[in-house]
Amino acid sequence: MKGLFISGSGTNVGKTFIAERLIRLLSKTRPVAVRKPVESDCKVVNGILITHDAIALQKASNIVENINNVCRYQFTQCSSGESASIASDKVLGLTDLIDACQSSNYVVVEGAGGLLSPIALDTLNIDLAVTLKLPLVLVVKDELGAVNQALLVIKVAEQYNLEIACVVLNQIIENTLDNVIAIKRYSDCKVVVYNEKKLDLFESEIDRVFT
Repeated sequence: MKGLFISGSGTNVGKTFIAERLIRLLSKTRPVAVRKPVESDCKVVNGILITHDAIALQKASNIVENINNVCRYQFTQCSSGESASIASDKVLGLTDLIDACQSSNYVVVEGAGGLLSPIALDTLNIDLAVTLKLPLVLVVKDELGAVNQALLVIKVAEQYNLEIACVVLNQIIENTLDNVIAIKRYSDCKVVVYNEKKLDLFESEIDRVFT
């Protein structure tokens, strides 16, 4: 199985946003399947359960697949994957998630929450990443405190002997912080900044990471 596992320093750091952009870039040179094995906080519209993140990933992919293949487990509860599945009487285990991520193509898998968030019964996102053996892309919101958050997830990933493809600092609000320099000083990770006004730079840096 070849691909990437997208995770981050926590929720609301822009994992799906960055994943979409990575998928579109990678799709220029290869077929890219996408997987969001578990998504909570889905909405019911006209009696149909609608995902948000999985649909965004599906639209970015150059492979046409049913949304239920992209996201096999969909829940309305706004909670961790573990809690949402238990509340829905659909208790998930690690083997369920592994099966839900399978693809014969290069696949981008997005976790649910941060690297240490519970995603299934007695299972953290990092347990899934270890089993899939995919390189990590760690998304961190570029703000004050980002260095601490980045180094925490980097250290945890290293403890689990996971390969880190890169750290993406998601610069939602433009700033003059030196987070890139600091993270590189205290780790050996490649660090890429996403800034909407500097897309050419982001794309060139991503090309260097993945080619």
